[in-house]
Amino acid sequence: MLAVYAARQSADDPLSGLEVGERPDPAPREGWTTVTLRTAGLNHHDVWSLRGVGLPADRLPMILGCDGAGIAEDGTEVIVHAVIPSDGWRGDETLDPRRTLLSELHDGTLADKVTVPTTNLVPKPAELPWEHAACLSTAWLTAYRMLFTNAGLTPGATVLVQGAGGGVSTALVQLGAAAGYRMWVTSRDEEKGQRAVEIGADRAFGSGERLPDRVDAVMETVGAATWSHSVNSLKPGGTIVISGATSGDAPSKAELTKIFFKQLRVVGSTMGSRGELERLAQFVVQQRIAPVIDTTLPLAQARDGFARMAAGELFGKVVFTVS
Repeated sequence: MLAVYAARQSADDPLSGLEVGERPDPAPREGWTTVTLRTAGLNHHDVWSLRGVGLPADRLPMILGCDGAGIAEDGTEVIVHAVIPSDGWRGDETLDPRRTLLSELHDGTLADKVTVPTTNLVPKPAELPWEHAACLSTAWLTAYRMLFTNAGLTPGATVLVQGAGGGVSTALVQLGAAAGYRMWVTSRDEEKGQRAVEIGADRAFGSGERLPDRVDAVMETVGAATWSHSVNSLKPGGTIVISGATSGDAPSKAELTKIFFKQLRVVGSTMGSRGELERLAQFVVQQRIAPVIDTTLPLAQARDGFARMAAGELFGKVVFTVS
């Protein structure tokens, strides 16, 4: 089958290890099922895997990809949930210390077919286009949990999203606006800030810019570069929800005094559960949300999508059509 896989790894030149070519079909496994993919999505996780982060070299070659939607063995249309719990785990799979994502231990979704635990299949609403379904399993699920499970907000709250343009940040803006939050964004790129306003943000600000009011919550994926601004932007009792640290995880100022004096909450957030993915898909359909897609390409041209992501040129998701 055609697949996009990590054959080698390089911290400085991640695309040098990317291969698009034939790989063996997935082997049957008890309790697992094979999905014939129609669409798949690209995430920063895939580029980090090529850099050697989170994917040990002894597991290569590894088919990349966490997002996917397709046809299950019984003919139903499904979305693939990418969080794979360890054998015997019960409860929220994101709390399993031995959990993995597709493409870390088991081959991922950037292929004609993928095999996953049968319990990881989520019904795709008939009204949800294949391209939109391919956006939901990772970045959009991460945003959903950040906003609706971990932030503790009610409609009318003001939310600051640090950074604009990536899959998680565009999902946060679109989901938050649909839920009745006032969404603000920061960006180093004025054009990306303006585009965030076009998809639902109330206002856009430069990175580190002083805000006209303090906010109820900050959605943080940048880390060290924006941490101090996040802490200082919150109302007393406010919440930072952090799901990543792309600029590093060791800020020069931890702002601990302000955190305890203002009684701020800092909440870690990782991916989401199968149930949350199912509710996310329904919410996107009910609210008629069209996830922002930067580029749609056939799987055979996956390298072009990876190049756009590695260069930081994206606004929204890269989606690959498979079959």
